[in-house]
Amino acid sequence: MFIPLYDTNRLRHIRLQYVTIGLIVANALVYLATTLGGENFTNAAVLGLGFIPSVVHDKVELSPEFVVIPESLSYLTYSFLHADIFHLGGNMLFLWVFGDNVEDALGHLRYLIFYLACAVAGAFFQGLVAWDSQVPLIGASGAIAGVVAAYLILYPRVKVWVLAFARIPLRIPAFIPLILWILFQVVMFARAAVGGDEDQVSWACHIGGIIAGSILVLVLRSRGVPLLAGADGEPDPTPKIQQPPVPVEPAAGDPAQPASQWGRGAATPRD
Repeated sequence: MFIPLYDTNRLRHIRLQYVTIGLIVANALVYLATTLGGENFTNAAVLGLGFIPSVVHDKVELSPEFVVIPESLSYLTYSFLHADIFHLGGNMLFLWVFGDNVEDALGHLRYLIFYLACAVAGAFFQGLVAWDSQVPLIGASGAIAGVVAAYLILYPRVKVWVLAFARIPLRIPAFIPLILWILFQVVMFARAAVGGDEDQVSWACHIGGIIAGSILVLVLRSRGVPLLAGADGEPDPTPKIQQPPVPVEPAAGDPAQPASQWGRGAATPRD
C-alpha cells in the first residue's frame, strides 16, 4: 500500500541513531551468515533460533541437533532471522525511516530495551494465538510494528515521503500511511483468525508488537518529549490571545487624541 522513503523529522536529543544503525547491521549480517551457509544451514538456523510455539510450550520436542540455545531465548533470536532479501529489506526500510526518531525520543538504552521488548511481545502474542503451531516464526516485524506504533503516537503530523501503490511518490502527514498500515494488520489478523488457516505472514506477531509499542513509548520516552507532535516535529504552540490596547492618558498640555482600535493614531481623512 505505502512504502516509506524519508521523513522530515530531525534529531533533537541525540547526535547519531547508532542503536538503529546497529540493529540494521546486525540483521543484515545474520541474514548473510545464514544465507551463505547454504540451504541446510539456513534451515537449521530457522529451527534452532526461530520461535516455535509448540516447542516453547513443551508440546513438541526439537531434535537435539537443532538445539543451540535455551528455548526461551527464541523470543528474541527469531527477530534477527529473515526468509529472503525482500523480507529483510522491507523491515529494515521501516526501521531506517522511523526508528531514528523513536530512538531520539527514548534515548539509546531505553530504545534498545523498547525494540527487544516489542520483539518479545510479538512472539508472545503469536504463541497465544497459535499455541500448538510447529511453524517457526522469524523476522523483525514484531519489533518494527512497535516502532511504527511509537512513531505514530510521537509524530503523527510530521511529513513523510512514501510511494503509494509502490509507484506514486507522495509527501503526506505520517498518520495517514501509519494508521492505514496498522488497520491493515488488524484486518488481516481478524481475517486469519476467522479463517483458521496458518498464513505465511504472522499477523498476530504484528499485533503484539503494535500493542507493546503503544504502551512502552508512553513509559520509556525521555522527559520533556511531547506526544502528538506538530507538522515540524515540535508540539503545537499554545495560541496567543491578543490583548486589547490599553488607553493612555494624554500628557498635560497635549490635545487629547481619539484612540484608534489598532492602538495607533487614526489617519486624518481627506476630501
